[in-house]
Amino acid sequence: MSVHTEPVSSAPATSVEEAITTRHSMRAFLSDPISKQEITEILEVSARAPSGTNSQPWMTYVLAGEAKAALSAGILKDFDTGGAGHQAEIPIYPEEFVEPYLGRRRKVGWDLYGLLGIEKGDKDKMHAQHAKNFRFFDAPIGLITTMHRGMPASNILDLGMYLENIMLAARAKGMHTCPQVAFTQYHKVIREHLPIDDDEIVMCGMSLGYADPDAVENTLVTDRAPLEDHAQFLGF
Repeated sequence: MSVHTEPVSSAPATSVEEAITTRHSMRAFLSDPISKQEITEILEVSARAPSGTNSQPWMTYVLAGEAKAALSAGILKDFDTGGAGHQAEIPIYPEEFVEPYLGRRRKVGWDLYGLLGIEKGDKDKMHAQHAKNFRFFDAPIGLITTMHRGMPASNILDLGMYLENIMLAARAKGMHTCPQVAFTQYHKVIREHLPIDDDEIVMCGMSLGYADPDAVENTLVTDRAPLEDHAQFLGF
């Protein structure tokens, strides 16, 4: 199967449709700094996401500079030494993948590794690539988002819409993102570095900044199933 690649769109998105269609996960960022004011603007507009009974069940920790570097170093220390006992507080993957989800997962993984020249079974290169997650792919901004432990599972929908708003608002400023559930399994390490209350569950990390247009991994655009696979029209 072919790999879908496109040049990185670095210009600010000028419509909702453009923000959606030019958003895809970036895995290499430029070091260009992002100001606190720019992040504030993104988060304020993103908080307009709908939520059940207007509960707004999210909390976001914004990391830059030394704070981000310290968190990354703490996680990578355990990751590189094979630290045991790290498990997310919520399920990340199903107990068993079934089709078509298994095929989709495998394809995006091998499409990415193919672009990077990582061959099947090359555990060292796979480990090095996975480690980039915990450096926020060298983005200047790292986000860690939590949800209150007492909220029902349905509030994960609210959190998802909030996170999507962040990604689209970033595109309106010419920035890109990468949402990363990989951080959730290191919630104990994250708690050592951030003032996260015991009532909060670490739900997602996210890299945010200006994408490196010369990084081949950033050209990967994942496939989407045809409309008839995920929508049914009744009564038309």
